[in-house]
Amino acid sequence: MNFSTQVKPISYLKSHAADIVKTLSDTREPMVITQNGEAKLVVMDVRSYEEHEATLALLKVLALGNREIEQGQFRSADDVFAELDKEDAP
Repeated sequence: MNFSTQVKPISYLKSHAADIVKTLSDTREPMVITQNGEAKLVVMDVRSYEEHEATLALLKVLALGNREIEQGQFRSADDVFAELDKEDAP
């Protein structure tokens, strides 16, 4: 595990919840929570979580596009623009 974030035991989470919320909101850095010395969860602010989810969604779209290209399921840009020009013609 390679985190440049804070690592805290679960007891810290239980007793410092309000401080953690403020810290995470201010720094926007996630916090790793351990239980019995083992990383068990990551806590992050909502804005960081939403950005993370948006990034994952974009990566999924890119991966699907790459897969379609590898399978030959694409058209050239010239063909697409020619079709658009035909649709715009009166």
